[in-house]
Amino acid sequence: MCVRYLGFILLIWFPGALHAQSAAQSCSAPRLDGGFFAPKQQTYSDGTKLSYTCDEGRKPAVKGWWATSTCHNGEWSPEPQCIDEKSCLQPTIPNGKYTENQNGWYNEGHMIRITCNDGYEPKNRDVTAECLDGAWSSVPVCEKSIYACDEPPKIPHAVIVHLEYQEVFAADSEVQYECEDEYTVEGADTKTNIICIAGNWTEGPTCRSSASSHSNDSETELSVTEVSNCGEYPVVPNGDVVETHEMFLRYQCAAFYKQVGPDRVECYNNSEWSEVPTCEAAFCSVDTDKSPELINVGVKYLKDGEKARLECVHQDKWWTTHYSVARCNNGSVTLSRCCSWWHLRQLFLVVEEAGRPIFLATPEDVVLPYKRPQLSACSLSLSPPH
Repeated sequence: MCVRYLGFILLIWFPGALHAQSAAQSCSAPRLDGGFFAPKQQTYSDGTKLSYTCDEGRKPAVKGWWATSTCHNGEWSPEPQCIDEKSCLQPTIPNGKYTENQNGWYNEGHMIRITCNDGYEPKNRDVTAECLDGAWSSVPVCEKSIYACDEPPKIPHAVIVHLEYQEVFAADSEVQYECEDEYTVEGADTKTNIICIAGNWTEGPTCRSSASSHSNDSETELSVTEVSNCGEYPVVPNGDVVETHEMFLRYQCAAFYKQVGPDRVECYNNSEWSEVPTCEAAFCSVDTDKSPELINVGVKYLKDGEKARLECVHQDKWWTTHYSVARCNNGSVTLSRCCSWWHLRQLFLVVEEAGRPIFLATPEDVVLPYKRPQLSACSLSLSPPH
């Protein structure tokens, strides 16, 4: 009973307390240096919108030669403000970011440096912009990296976990799949993760029904039927259907991948597909940033069996540009020592490793009559990349 009386007394003493909590506050007239606003009043109720413009040589701190501001619970949003007309507003850079100024604009001569989001890189390596006479000079553009991957492939009866959806993934990104209930990963390799390498995803898991894999032990004679009887085509990560026949499908792997398994996929009379091929990675990579003897050009990707000429950091004792020859063999890359282009053309590159000769053809595959090269500063013994 005492508590009720106390509450009643408080309401009598502070009749506007409850109303003040729910009623929004009005705004005083804003202070605007270098411009004017309308309508002109002493106070403005909550939700009131006013317009303003600026004097010669100045402009609103938002886009346009005039702007509006709204009273919201005692404050103007955005705050009416006139700035020098040679100042710049904050630029919009899709897929990129930079350190934003708290006041929302920048003085003439200010320079910003952008950083592209994961999976994107600055076009033409342009990462800066300068505020000149009220506009930004050459605003940088963030474009998708050639080594980035699109969204991971959709695998039947599986979903990607621990990650929100995104359209672009940076190189070396890793995602994890999880099979639907009553489905398990098929095959000896039970990995559920895939990795983005050179613009393509590694092979993903296959989720097979646990019930179907253990049921129906009786022998059933299978026969090939039309592919239309099996529904959606099987998904082959890093591979696509390149030929559709009434009785079979033919797949092809993406660049830097080799096909393993059957050449054709057929539909059985039990509405299941025959064995599906896989696309296995068939490439090497050389990170020139981690090889101090090479000029840094980023990561160089080579197909299996492919070779490439990489420019070396110039040394004072060299008269001409020197190169190292990289070669990819079964996923392992080797680098020759830095040699002049003349030596690479004239010498038949023969080296010995563990007493066994290794042949490395010149960049044009020119094989000259065998001549054992003399040991010199351009000795061509192979070495793994650093």
